[in-house]
Amino acid sequence: MMDVSRAQEILQSREKIDVYHQNTPVWIDEVNQADRTARVHDETNPAEQKTVPVQELEEGINH
Repeated sequence: MMDVSRAQEILQSREKIDVYHQNTPVWIDEVNQADRTARVHDETNPAEQKTVPVQELEEGINH
């Protein structure tokens, strides 16, 4: 489970940090701190964007 501040750090990072939503690798496009949500897209399909609660995101290379 991720928090809003970590999602913002990942968004601003120059490094690629693995992030997953429901076991699917995603990129974070935007973080809305007020709503505690993130707009993400599937790594294999950038056109497929969705807004999800930040707490549903998971970080890790051994996911």
